[in-house]
Amino acid sequence: MRTLPESLAIIGAGTMGHSIALSAAMAGFEVSIWGTNLQDIQRGKDGVAQKIGVLREYEVIRSDEQAAIKARIQFTTSLQECVRGASFIIEGIPEQLEMKQQMFRQLEALCPVDTILASNTSGLSPTAIAGLIEHPERTLVTHFWNPGHLIPLVEVIRGERTSDAAVDRAMALLDAMGKKPILVKKDILGSVGNRLQYALFREAQYIYEQGAASIEDIDKAVRYSIGRRLPVTGPFMTADMGGLDVFDAISSYLFPDLGTQQASLSAMRSFVDAGNYGQKNGKGFYDWSPEQSRKMNEARERELIEWLKKDLVEDGKEEK
Repeated sequence: MRTLPESLAIIGAGTMGHSIALSAAMAGFEVSIWGTNLQDIQRGKDGVAQKIGVLREYEVIRSDEQAAIKARIQFTTSLQECVRGASFIIEGIPEQLEMKQQMFRQLEALCPVDTILASNTSGLSPTAIAGLIEHPERTLVTHFWNPGHLIPLVEVIRGERTSDAAVDRAMALLDAMGKKPILVKKDILGSVGNRLQYALFREAQYIYEQGAASIEDIDKAVRYSIGRRLPVTGPFMTADMGGLDVFDAISSYLFPDLGTQQASLSAMRSFVDAGNYGQKNGKGFYDWSPEQSRKMNEARERELIEWLKKDLVEDGKEEK
């Protein structure tokens, strides 16, 4: 039996918290999850059970593994009980800076000084989150992408006073969980993944605003071209394979014409102002009937699971 590098606790039983815990449990970790109340915990338990069922359906895990994985995840409403004995804590509460700062103060009071305190924030500064505690050197961000049990990337983001030891421990933990961690060396807004994602989103809006293509065709342009290559080659490798002379020439004339807007463009702004938020309430760039939502959620999950299975094989693990 392999030795696991950390004893893990998750603060928050919501969408990200329970999916991060599931990812860890699939890798053999015993995980404790803190929920705000019994209803919160039940939602987390239901989420774990549903996700395990889907993973079994797609043969990512075997039938005889389901009970063991589920048993490795324990829920509690007691923060003290949750973190007792934990050497690495991942916080996944709502994206409010003051709430996270107060939680980190509580965690610091409950945990030994060598316990790593990580936040799963998707955008808040690790330096700011640790701003009220006495030992910011043991804090950082581990940004899992939703859904946390299917997306392999985790961004490890240093705060201004994060120690090398804390970074090394985070990277080792994530490796042991089967994730693909990257180190973000500076506390920059949006880190790496979101900066790249929103650069593409801004240009998509800009192309649409110019009347150059429809929303549907812009999405198709990504899905059926760069989207097909990106799982294999990122932007720098793509440039190398295409020829840096070619990419340099195109950059020289195309960069000046790309969108540089400092906020959402008019179509996006009009949807938000009208209270149309996309899938969550039925209308956005697309119309979202219950059937359309179900269809697209299942399609995305199925595609991500197929990639997860490929990752497991490439990593030398037994194919389930």
